[in-house]
This record gives sequence, C-alpha cells and structure tokens, in this order.
Amino acid sequence: MKTNSNSYTIIYSAILVLIVAFLLAFVFQALKPMQDANVQLDQQKQILFALNQDRGMSNEEAVELWQKIIVADDVINADGKLVEAGKQGGVDAGFKLNSKDAKEGKLALFRCKVNGEDKYVIPVYGNGLWGPINGFIAINGDKRTVFGAYFNHESETAGLGAEIKDNTAWQDKFKGKQLFAGDNTRKIALAVEKKIEDPTTQVDAVTGATLTSNGVTEMFQTEKGGLQPYVKFLNSK
Repeated sequence: MKTNSNSYTIIYSAILVLIVAFLLAFVFQALKPMQDANVQLDQQKQILFALNQDRGMSNEEAVELWQKIIVADDVINADGKLVEAGKQGGVDAGFKLNSKDAKEGKLALFRCKVNGEDKYVIPVYGNGLWGPINGFIAINGDKRTVFGAYFNHESETAGLGAEIKDNTAWQDKFKGKQLFAGDNTRKIALAVEKKIEDPTTQVDAVTGATLTSNGVTEMFQTEKGGLQPYVKFLNSK
C-alpha cells in the first residue's frame, strides 16, 4: 500500500485511535480502585469535619478516627424507621447513598459517638449558582441543635459562593443553632438569611452570594434532599 495514499492515511489513523483508546481504557481501569478510595476518603473526612474533628489530620488518622467515631451508617425512611442497618465504621450502607437516593426517600443517617456523646450526621443536597452543592450537618443527641457543619460545591465563584466550603469561620456559625423554631417541630427552621430575625435558627448569608446562600437554606428545608425528610426521626425518642 502506498504510504501517501488516502486509504493508508485512514487505516493508519484508525489503528492509532484504537491503540490510544485501548491504552486509555486500560489506565482508567487500573487507576479506578485508587480513585474510588480517594473519593471515599474525601467523603469520610467531610463527615469528620462536620463532627468538629481536626481538619489537619492525615489520611491514616482520618481512617482510624472514622472507625472509632462512626457507630453505624444506617439507612432510614421518612417515617424514621430503619431500612438497612449500617455497622461500626461502615461504608457499605448509608455511606453509599447519594442525592438521587435521598430524593427517592432512602435517607442516610450516620450515628456517631464523640467524647462519649451521641451525635447524628445527615447529608444534605441543594443547588448553588453554577451547580450542585452539598454538605453534612452534625446534630447533637437532643436532635434539636447543630453540633457542626461542612459544605461542599462543584463550581462556585471563588471569594463568593465558594465561601460555603472555603470559609471555615462561616461554617462554624452553624454550631449551636436550633433546627426548629419554638414549639413547631414539624418544619425545619434552620436557614441562611440576609437579615437575621431569629438568631437561634438563622445564619448570616454569604456576602455577594445570594443564590448560593438560598441553596444552603434549600438543603435544610426542602422535602427532596434536605433535612426536612428527617423530621420524624428528629422527633423520635
């Protein structure tokens, strides 16, 4: 076959593409276990951060702490009933759930022990300015007050919407806030507001990031992916 012919060029290009595609697929499969492990570790750290653990911990320390603090990664339903029991240091039940599962009523609930006290961590999901946002809310054993919080985002503006993740001082403002207002235990009142009217349930909005701040409130109060579906659990003894 003539090397300067069109057919030679097409065949040569096709073979080259197949070889590159094969190599890329091989590398992806070879690295996937490592990628999955990194994603799992990152999520574990986010939950530990919500529990006010040291944010400077090493990967090894995080794994060890996870095994110690996480009593179970349960799955419950909107009635507060156990659907699937997790286990100590678990990553196979509630840990595997995502926003799609939450919207379908399968709710992850992390039962924890911090310094001998009961804590609960609940994942929450919402929408920011440029994409999805999510987080974890740690709740005290009274099921009424926030113990800690961690928020994450896929693509928010640095210095504005990205502050929900990057500004730990802002996240710390949620500590001690009440989930409910007064005697109304049927509706989550925790919110992010420009103007604080109830300092027991509200946190200052991020300056210049109204839509992202609204998205955080959505993560608390929406029936799909928020704290609201956990109300029956939070009112259980």
